[in-house]
Parts: sequence; C-alpha cells; structure tokens
Amino acid sequence: MNKLAKKATPAALAVLRQATAIAPKRKKLSDGLLPSAAHIKQSPDSDHNTGYAVDLTHDPANGIDCAIIFQELKKDSRVKYLIFNKKIWSKARAKEGDRKYTGSNPHMKHLHISINDGCGDDVRPWFPWMAAPKLVNQIKAAIAVVPQKKVVSNEPKVSSNTRQLCACSGCCCSRSVSSR
Repeated sequence: MNKLAKKATPAALAVLRQATAIAPKRKKLSDGLLPSAAHIKQSPDSDHNTGYAVDLTHDPANGIDCAIIFQELKKDSRVKYLIFNKKIWSKARAKEGDRKYTGSNPHMKHLHISINDGCGDDVRPWFPWMAAPKLVNQIKAAIAVVPQKKVVSNEPKVSSNTRQLCACSGCCCSRSVSSR
C-alpha cells in the first residue's frame, strides 16, 4: 500500500487552481484530490492516496472541456496517465495510444490526472494552450482556501466541500461525501 498523504501535492492543487483561474464559473462537483477511507481500502495503490492525482470536472459550457484537455496533457512531461470518457492513456504505453478503460467508473464527468513521481512540486501552467487567465482570477484562485484532509481516529476525512473518492464506483465517483 502506498504511504497516505496528508495533503495533495502542489502540482495536483495547481491543476484545480489554474482551471478555476482560467474558467472561474466552471463547475467543481467532480473535482477531487484525496481519497475517502473506502477508496483507500478498495484501491490501496491509487495515486490519490499519495496526493499525486487529481480529478477535474468536465464542464465545456464554462470553459473546461476535458476531451481537449485529455489530448493536450499527453504532451506534458508531468503526466503519468490520464483517464476520461472510457479511455485511458499512459506515458509508459504511449505507443499504444488511447486504450479502452474498463474500470467500474467510466470517468464521463471528470478527467483523472495522475502525476509522475518527482513532479509533485512542479506548478508550471497545466493549460498553456488556453487563454491566460485575468490577473484578478489568478489572485482569487491562488488565495482560495483549499480544504485539507483531516485525520481523526485513524480514519481519513476531508472538509465537506471537497469531493472524496469512494468505493461505490471504483476509482472515483461524482457524488459528494460530507465530513462525519
């Protein structure tokens, strides 16, 4: 089992903050960073457990089109693998192209991004092909409070406004789980 992170890596946080700076009205329902206790039990080797993975909500109407992002992020050296719309792509198997993803969650509502080990502190722009965000949106996104996982009685928990990953649909799901 991977060592459990107490917080997401700066690179994972940067994905969500930069997306919000570019598209401030984007939906965040399926955003996710750290796992729930159920997700940890079901997927002990998940990159979410280490803080090296992030889920980004698919919201093309408000500027975050994960179909485009899925294709563009293949060029980013920080990306280990991507899952979206029943497809998986990994740097290690890049010559095979997009492969069919058969996990229990088809990732239709969000893009899963796993970050390479050693790239957790790399906060360079994740979306350089998109229009630069307005300065005011960059500042708002940078100072926005990002909920941290709380651990009580050896059971990982997160703030009620952060989507936890749960075991109900495999890798991750789009339902919100409140703090207990």
